[in-house]
Amino acid sequence: MIVLVTGGARSGKSRFAERYAAHLGRSGLYVATSQVHDEEMRARVDRHRERRERSEFAWETVEEPYDLCGVLKASSHPVVLVDCLTLWLSNWLLYDERGEDPESRIWSKIEELEQTLSGHGSTVIMVTNEVGDGIVPEYPLGRQFRDLAGWMNQRVAEVSEQVFRVTAGIPIELKSRAYRLPDGNGRAR
Repeated sequence: MIVLVTGGARSGKSRFAERYAAHLGRSGLYVATSQVHDEEMRARVDRHRERRERSEFAWETVEEPYDLCGVLKASSHPVVLVDCLTLWLSNWLLYDERGEDPESRIWSKIEELEQTLSGHGSTVIMVTNEVGDGIVPEYPLGRQFRDLAGWMNQRVAEVSEQVFRVTAGIPIELKSRAYRLPDGNGRAR
């Protein structure tokens, strides 16, 4: 089963994803995609680690900012939690600004992720940020990131069986409630 958990900053999405993973099994793999570049980020990472350590759920943690698909393919854990896709996306967007077109590289990574998820046998819960609800970013890189994150979230939501939106710590499952336009034969699609 593939599950996408989205929401704004400090919405409670990571906490919900961890609790949902614990509801689904007794142990799992936690894939952390963040990179620690400053003390504020170090404090965030430490808070997440401490919360997992206090949990009764047995986590194995892998810190991998780039090769998410390789980690997913190699995992035999019954539950995998990826936190978070938008950090993974920003890692690739900023990977090598002088190299190939970052947008084409990112599209190939998103397509690889879709294929990996479609064939995955475990429950994979992915946390992502909903970044398009705010103001239009002032700079081109910010607009590019916002657009890529929105497209990535749509593509991952397509291959997910469940999609949760978390607001103020309250998760709402969206995919089962999605309106389906009828096709030419009157069937919902």
